[in-house]
Amino acid sequence: MDASSTSQSRVIVVGVDGSPSSIAALHLAVSLMPLAGDTIRALAVWQHPIAFGRYSPPPEHDYEALARQALDQAVTDAFPNGAPHPIEQQVVRGLAVEVLIQQSRHASMVVVGSRGHGGFAGLLLGSVSSALAERAHCPVLVSHGALHVIEGETIVLPPVDASG
Repeated sequence: MDASSTSQSRVIVVGVDGSPSSIAALHLAVSLMPLAGDTIRALAVWQHPIAFGRYSPPPEHDYEALARQALDQAVTDAFPNGAPHPIEQQVVRGLAVEVLIQQSRHASMVVVGSRGHGGFAGLLLGSVSSALAERAHCPVLVSHGALHVIEGETIVLPPVDASG
């Protein structure tokens, strides 16, 4: 293993879609830094919506910019007083599971929430997280415990104090 692959292996990739579950995953990744990483890469993945029949998504939308805004907002929501460690933010076009699997090749760990904005809200483990857990090239942590559901509302626990 050369020096560049050693430094790359200390990256914790966090899949972020702006959902409360992905914000909780950011908190969890920060708490894992002493064990698994020197860098957190918050990753948002976007793709053009598919047209169905007569419905076609508006062409004037800049989906990459919308993904970047959602990522920026998620990091701000997760760490309103500023992140305790630098967080590298990256926006990539593609299918979320495929991009995360590719990113896992150069990561020490991938952290995702158990449920994002897609699919059926009642599922405990989403399609992205389950496929990622099966096919990733590094350990995958699916965050369940950082959220509380009280009377049907999801509440993110307070930020982790990673200062020590």
